[in-house]
Amino acid sequence: MTIREKLELREKEYLSPHATFSMDSRGRQRPEEPCDIRPVFQRDRDRILHSKSFRRLKDKTQVFLTPKGDHYRTRMTHTLEVSQNARTIAKALRLNEDLVEAIALGHDLGHTPFGHAGERALNKMCSRGFCHSEQSVRIVKLLEKEGQGLNLTFEVCDGIRNHQTKGSPCTLEGKIVRISDKIAYIHHDMDDAMRAGILREADIPREITDVIGDTAGRRLDSFIHDLIMTSTDAGDIRMSPPVGEAMQKLRQFLFEHLYTNPSAKGDEKKAEVLIETLYEYYGKHMELLPDDYHMLMDRGEPKEVVLCDYIGAMTDRFAIARYEEIYIPRCWRAD
Repeated sequence: MTIREKLELREKEYLSPHATFSMDSRGRQRPEEPCDIRPVFQRDRDRILHSKSFRRLKDKTQVFLTPKGDHYRTRMTHTLEVSQNARTIAKALRLNEDLVEAIALGHDLGHTPFGHAGERALNKMCSRGFCHSEQSVRIVKLLEKEGQGLNLTFEVCDGIRNHQTKGSPCTLEGKIVRISDKIAYIHHDMDDAMRAGILREADIPREITDVIGDTAGRRLDSFIHDLIMTSTDAGDIRMSPPVGEAMQKLRQFLFEHLYTNPSAKGDEKKAEVLIETLYEYYGKHMELLPDDYHMLMDRGEPKEVVLCDYIGAMTDRFAIARYEEIYIPRCWRAD
């Protein structure tokens, strides 16, 4: 019996009957020989972690564009916080921790430079639209490894595709990641806003803090504890009505006072124009795209989708550098 088979049997013995078992996965797009050490979801986790698209997350915006400070979140640190929240919840509920980690690490691979500003710009420019969750799936299925994709399991791809509020994951592990994503960004966006001096703890309405606490740590603890206790033996992933309502009110508070605040978002329109300009330029000069993208078009992928692949994959820094190289005279550039 291989190590993998022993681990799969251990899952059957220890995990909840509601868990998604590695040996019961619906499989991969292309059949593969199983690893003799790692169950399928652990193998998926490793593939995502070693991918180029995962490494690029370190230079992609979370909320603040080019913040002046070392402690603001990036898309990668957000992803790691989602993963940690999800693993804590999955472990407490005896669900499949490898599956939630794989979904969490892969859920934002398709995010553009400059966060949702870049996503809005590509969605506007491309007649087929652009959605970062669908792009994340496209990356793992097609774009990684020079057009081969990562060949992940159905359950991981489903969790990545359905991590947004409108999604409906087919596994409880996917549902954990979906709510862990919200918990993470509500927690760290508030923390970053306070670091930037945009919000203060006292700004949060008492009707929220009376339910979930008056510090960042207490709120995070309230969310995770309530989710675990409410979901235990429920066969579903849910919060209690009071805490769930408080979380929604805090999310709305952030939309009103941070996500539309000129102090935090004043440069987003400039970022959108930059992305739109790059899209138009490369649309007229497709020959400048790297060979991997020409290979995609040779395989029949639409030109405008490939443009989104190229520009969406850029980091903030790379997108700015390309814009400067194309449009800014060398003598005007900052040293």
